[in-house]
Amino acid sequence: MKTRRLASIIALFAAFLPLAGQEPWWNGDPSYVAQITESAVVAERPLREIGQHRTSIDSAALQLTVSQSMADILTYNTSVFVKQYGRGSLATVSFRGTAASHTQVTWNGMKINSPMLGMTDFSMIPSYFTDKADMLHGSSSLAVTGGGLGGAVLLATDNAQKEGLELDAVAGYGSFGTFDGFLKVGYGTKRWHIRTRLAATSSENDFTYRNYNKKEYTYDDHGIPNGSYYPIDTNRCGSIRDLHLLQEAYYTTSGGDRLSLNAWWTRSVRGVPMLSVDYRPGNNYINQQSENTLRTVTGWNHTGKGYILEAKAGWLHTKQAYDFSKDRGNGTMVSMVQSRSLINTIYGQAEGKWFPVKQLMINAQLAAYQHFVESSDRNAIKESDKVTIGYEQGRFETSAYLSAKWNATRRLGIAAALREELYGDKFSPIIPVINIDYLITNSLTAKVSGSRNFRYPSLNDLYFLPGGNPDLKPESGYSYDAGLFFSKSREGRYSLDLSANWFDSYIDNWIVWIPTFKGYWTPRNVLRVHAYGVEARAAGKLQISRDWQASGSANFAWTPSINHGDPKDWADEAIGKQLVYVPLFSGSSVASLAYSSWRLTWKWCWYSERYTTSDNDMATKIGRVLPYIMNDIVLEKRFVLSHTGLSLKLAVNNIFNEEYESVLSRPMPGRNIEFFIEIIPDFNK
Repeated sequence: MKTRRLASIIALFAAFLPLAGQEPWWNGDPSYVAQITESAVVAERPLREIGQHRTSIDSAALQLTVSQSMADILTYNTSVFVKQYGRGSLATVSFRGTAASHTQVTWNGMKINSPMLGMTDFSMIPSYFTDKADMLHGSSSLAVTGGGLGGAVLLATDNAQKEGLELDAVAGYGSFGTFDGFLKVGYGTKRWHIRTRLAATSSENDFTYRNYNKKEYTYDDHGIPNGSYYPIDTNRCGSIRDLHLLQEAYYTTSGGDRLSLNAWWTRSVRGVPMLSVDYRPGNNYINQQSENTLRTVTGWNHTGKGYILEAKAGWLHTKQAYDFSKDRGNGTMVSMVQSRSLINTIYGQAEGKWFPVKQLMINAQLAAYQHFVESSDRNAIKESDKVTIGYEQGRFETSAYLSAKWNATRRLGIAAALREELYGDKFSPIIPVINIDYLITNSLTAKVSGSRNFRYPSLNDLYFLPGGNPDLKPESGYSYDAGLFFSKSREGRYSLDLSANWFDSYIDNWIVWIPTFKGYWTPRNVLRVHAYGVEARAAGKLQISRDWQASGSANFAWTPSINHGDPKDWADEAIGKQLVYVPLFSGSSVASLAYSSWRLTWKWCWYSERYTTSDNDMATKIGRVLPYIMNDIVLEKRFVLSHTGLSLKLAVNNIFNEEYESVLSRPMPGRNIEFFIEIIPDFNK
């Protein structure tokens, strides 16, 4: 039966000198201000957008500060919650009050969530390597993949279609001994384009912070305490050494077929900073993680009369290591933890779009992943008694998708889809999706959608030793959306986009790791969660005069995420409470003012308090992470010097020196600066 069902699914840098390169994107004119183009809304909307709640990040935001990771980009430009474990440490993203594992992430179409952990570390994704970034909220994510109970983040590179030689070089220096280097070099013709990008970061990351988890006392001449204070500590064991290399190749055949190849290699060695409650001196232990990752995706696209065919294949290879060593007290280091993991994923996907009539699109997609994971932890408690524990597992995953999108009338669009997934030997139930939008006026659109969704446990959830639970059930949920989207513009004068969206989700068998009496943690299906709320966004541009332009965007989210599970006992106080590390309110904004070749950008974000215990207990200061507001500014000046574009940029982060944490006892840096110089030679002249 399963066979028959499966068969149905398958139907280092060169010197940064002004040498030569592409035409500067400001077209050789030192005036930085660009005219606003018209983006009128028409009744015949793109078929693929029917009912979708999509947030696209402007390309200018991706390149505003090239040293930023995608975690920083999403913090200031979207309504999602970005949970950061410290500067240069793990950063995860969650939508709509869900967990990080409920956010699916794709790169050039290939899903890059770790099959071992179920999540993606956005601190390891440089914005310099990203040309397109889109977010699909809630049920909209099912158009790409299943498992996104909160949503999906789509990252992609793009063939710029530029002929000739291009070169872009950026060098940066910042606080805490931070050095950044970025290089992009490529060559293209009408048929093919080859491009190489390099991003390197080195930082001691030794910022100072006031440690409110410690208290020092002062004494008088008689040794009697007469006062106290919170000491200034240094972030220890937090150095960063990252290197990323991206190779791209694009080719268009004489018949119009497009071929592509993208290969992205990462080498990272990072210290794991000490907690602010750790009193040990920083030189008596080693706490470090390293990673080597290679992601490759090759693609083929063919456009015919009334149809589009696409095929992709890829491979993901990751080696990760975590080492913890401690000084015995005599200057000799002894290894306490040697954790190693090896992940290999083979990926393939085929997709077809058929347009039988102008108002109808039928889309069929089949994707397959084969994961192989090895995880081990060698604990050297005693030199003569070394023990290795771990697991070695593989899992085959298949996802099939079929949709029909129809412009039923001039104003009404309807989309219906079915998705089914296979994890190992387990099929999900059929996953239905319905999307409807209605054009109220040429500027105002109403959208509603509803879907079911499933997410299967990660391999660590099932097999991690000790603690894995092979009896876990998949998480399942229902999600509903309703929103209004407004867009208005006038060529050369202004553009304005507004949206407000209500969402409502019910998720059963939520997986959480809880402690056991045996001293380790284990995952269980213990929660029934109701996540609901509002997402709102505003974005606009205004051409004030020939030389002046203003632009900005703002996001707001209200995300109650309430535990409605069955009490484990009569004293269970977690029922009816907000989930841990889910802010009830969050907001962000970016505003820019440009005059001629100058641009000033202000970035702001705010997160309300986050609880750290399931019963939301605030009796002690470890029961919550305090709310915080963050402000950054970026000042940029551009020049054109004899066939070469030059940009000088100064970024001041945390300008009000906010003392804050994103995760309990993980301090974040105070005010800090970065300075960049960018050179873009112009070969065409």
